[in-house]
Amino acid sequence: MSILILLAVCFLAYSNGANDNFKGVASLLGSKTTTYSKALRWATVTTLLGSACSFFLASSLLAKFSGKGLVPDSLTTSENFLFAVAFGAGATVILATFTGFPISTTHGLTGAIVGAGLVAVGSEVSFLALQKSFLLPLLLSPLLAVAAGAIVYGIGHFSRLKTGVTSETCLCVGTEFVPLIRGGEALATQNLTLTVDKTQNCIERYQGNFFGTSAQNAIDYGHYLSAGTVCFARGLNDTPKIVALLLVVQAINLRFGWVLVALAMALGGIINAKKVAEKMSYQITKMNSGQAFSANLATGFLVIVASFFGLPVSTTHVSVGSLFGVGLVTKQADIATVSTILLSWVITLPCAAMIAGLIFLAIS
Repeated sequence: MSILILLAVCFLAYSNGANDNFKGVASLLGSKTTTYSKALRWATVTTLLGSACSFFLASSLLAKFSGKGLVPDSLTTSENFLFAVAFGAGATVILATFTGFPISTTHGLTGAIVGAGLVAVGSEVSFLALQKSFLLPLLLSPLLAVAAGAIVYGIGHFSRLKTGVTSETCLCVGTEFVPLIRGGEALATQNLTLTVDKTQNCIERYQGNFFGTSAQNAIDYGHYLSAGTVCFARGLNDTPKIVALLLVVQAINLRFGWVLVALAMALGGIINAKKVAEKMSYQITKMNSGQAFSANLATGFLVIVASFFGLPVSTTHVSVGSLFGVGLVTKQADIATVSTILLSWVITLPCAAMIAGLIFLAIS
């Protein structure tokens, strides 16, 4: 049973990586700052660093996501319960990944704990603890992120105007062959063509200097740094939530389990991040590098603060909220896409609860 729990936890970590790893760098791809493969490599490296540091810096989340306080302590030492929670949450997250919806692993874990707990102990599940310790942070985080994204972008936009940095649009399309006749001989030359009806060919860049350096270079470097910060913060915040399921498994060394979880998260992102990456990068809002940088800055700040205070916020909710907040200010947010994402968030908790409850019932 210990081996089965370890496999279920690794499955959950893989699902988490597939759904979450690219979220921190989605704005790099959406703003055309870099390519998918380069963004994915940066996300993988920085997430692994966050997972490693979480062993020393985010231990307060271990106790929260072992289920203590939400269900009776005796249940949190049940191997059947731990297996049901890990498998239920992992199945929910991987289903969302295959359909391209960025959902919260935190929400999935919470739902799985409640679902398995209801089947095991019924009314002994503490819904008051669920509300105070889990649901309130999860519900407030996207709202705070919307406000933070809008405020950070507003400050950045105001600063850009005050420092005299202007934006220009480059139309980048390539070449076409134009036939020429010279001295009776047929020749061909390449002429640059400009297409103005396809927004994917328009890349907005900044002209001017910011504290003595190129404004565009400063934004690009800051953007990479902020994207790496978001991925680092996600690894810092999410790894302990998953490792917590291994706390009572005596046959598994916790340090070894921590390494396996971190590697499974990285592998999930490398193999199965594409669909969620496209939705996060292109479908929430259109953005240039400055707007994308603002969203990432807000996301990284909120998630890191939550990690140090032990608040189980969702990086998904925060990153989507920050992008949406910037999109509201620029009036480029896609309300329909965000509405479907919100619906997937509503479904996550009951879906995970149902799967975990059925698994617990079956194996018990």
